[in-house]
Amino acid sequence: MRVRLVVTFTTLIALVIAGLAVPLGWAYASHRTGRLLLDRRADATRFAELADRAAREADWTPLSAEVTRYAGLYGAAVRIRDRDGRVVAAAGTLTGDDREAARRALSGRTTEQLPTVTPFGPPSVLVAEPAGRDAQVTGAVLVQAPTARARRDVALVWTALAAVALVALAGSVLVARRLAGWILRPVSELDRTTRELTEGRMEARASAGGPAELRRLEERFNAMADAVSAAIERQRAFVADASHELRTPLTVLSLRLENLHPHLDAAGEAEYEEAFAEVDRLAALVDDLLALARVEAGAIAREVEVVAELEPRLAGWREVYAARGLTLTADLPAECRVLAVPEAVARIADIALDNAGKFVPEGGTVAVTLDGTTLRIADDGPGLPEEERAAAVHRFWRSGAHANVPGSGLGLAIAAELARASGAELELLPGDPRGLVVELRLNPQP
Repeated sequence: MRVRLVVTFTTLIALVIAGLAVPLGWAYASHRTGRLLLDRRADATRFAELADRAAREADWTPLSAEVTRYAGLYGAAVRIRDRDGRVVAAAGTLTGDDREAARRALSGRTTEQLPTVTPFGPPSVLVAEPAGRDAQVTGAVLVQAPTARARRDVALVWTALAAVALVALAGSVLVARRLAGWILRPVSELDRTTRELTEGRMEARASAGGPAELRRLEERFNAMADAVSAAIERQRAFVADASHELRTPLTVLSLRLENLHPHLDAAGEAEYEEAFAEVDRLAALVDDLLALARVEAGAIAREVEVVAELEPRLAGWREVYAARGLTLTADLPAECRVLAVPEAVARIADIALDNAGKFVPEGGTVAVTLDGTTLRIADDGPGLPEEERAAAVHRFWRSGAHANVPGSGLGLAIAAELARASGAELELLPGDPRGLVVELRLNPQP
């Protein structure tokens, strides 16, 4: 938009400058042509008087000498004809056909207008003046004068006008750039603030500036951001507080159930195990809700070394997988630096490996690879159909085929939030030939 505004402003100003400079330049060229005509007509009139006197006295010698001196002094060409059209005196080289101009002069008409002199021509002009007294024409004077001096004067004025126009245009471009920057500064601020809010920096606000209308827009945008930020903060605080407060009664309930266990008979053993499993599920759900609230609280992405985060986690998961009869392989580079929330990649890997450990049958394999900035965790388990892969990252989603598998339905939702906070992309893909692939595409550290 900045470029379009600058181009628009500059075009309008250029049209205004051209509308002033072009008529002014043409007016000066017409004025200089008029001066040239007056000067040469004065000379031609003087020669006409001398020609009339010479015709009456029948002595052309003084006129010939005067014409020769004039032609040598001004570099002009002079030709004088008598009333019958014969050349009686001449000096200099007259180019072109002068018969039409001589015919008009012998008919008593003088040259009233010349072609406009510009830096590009014409190289000479022809002025015709009748000789005689009253209505009696005794001859015609033709003066062909060079226009070099007039063309030089017009060129100097046009050059000065062009220089002034260019300076004015350059100044207008600078003014247009500053004006466009002043107008668009609030828009750039709003764009920056919107991007920061999207990235999770809820404290970002637009600074005031620019036209009054856009300043009001910034103020209202900041007020909206304050309201949205406060609402999100209240929601996060509620989830975090509720999750935190629920942990204590759940812990107490778990202890009381354990204390009741010695007093149960065989008939109540099954009910006890189910109740204790429900308490454990509630505790896991509360822990996941608290973890999700902490993720949404807005951790800032920065440079992290992914391999250093993953290797300790993978070492622990190898022991867990070995106890379940599963194989965990890893193909990691020596080092990989990316832009992410600290420990986010390791946490996402934990979630993916935990899910794989639940669903991959005994004897299965889970492979962890890090290719460039793409982390892939692939298993050879039953996998998920396409519609379920798209829904699996939603909160509290559980597959109907895995309803009896322990879990809160928040693991992949937490992984998706961690990926979003890190500016990465998390996607569930089908395995080849079967299974599920959790692919995390990270941003390289600039």
